[in-house]
Amino acid sequence: MAFILEYLPLILFFAVFKLLDIFWATGVLIFASLIQMTWQYFKHGKVSQRHWIFFAIALLLGGMTILFQDEKFIMWKATIIYASLGASLLISHYLLGKNLTKKALLGILDSAIKQMHQTSEDTDSQPSRQKAEDLPIPTALYEQLNLAWSILFFFIAVLNLVIAYYFPLDFWVNFKVFGLMAITFVAVMLTIATVSKYLPEDE
Repeated sequence: MAFILEYLPLILFFAVFKLLDIFWATGVLIFASLIQMTWQYFKHGKVSQRHWIFFAIALLLGGMTILFQDEKFIMWKATIIYASLGASLLISHYLLGKNLTKKALLGILDSAIKQMHQTSEDTDSQPSRQKAEDLPIPTALYEQLNLAWSILFFFIAVLNLVIAYYFPLDFWVNFKVFGLMAITFVAVMLTIATVSKYLPEDE
């Protein structure tokens, strides 16, 4: 359910594009993004920065797409988002001394460890309360992953432009909805596999 809600704007965008056209689909994307942010605010009391950025770019480029009836504006959105993400990882690490990939990964690992603890509570009255930050993952590995994700984001930004300008619109929509999702999924799985040897084993 959470997965569907996360990607609902893109799913609706794809469906409306297939039924109508890119301009109706763009309008639905903007509206669905607004609804998604509203739902997130009432559920969690805040809206994540990632959703704010997505909505702002969708509103700007999507609005220009509808206003000027030029489909190229909406095609630029993915490039801007992924280039911004790639730059943020590098700037945060090398200028601000913060590894955003490490922060995101620790959040994912903490959630996984909590699930392991909840499962063990059924058979162990005093389960260990290990935190993700206590795992023996080398700092150098976090730095390598941060660089790898930055390179991936820049690659996607360039790839989106190539597909937008040299392939048919239908192909670009399929790439945006399914291709980007598949690339992200594979990257996440490879990241988890990279750090898996440092994770605690089920007892």
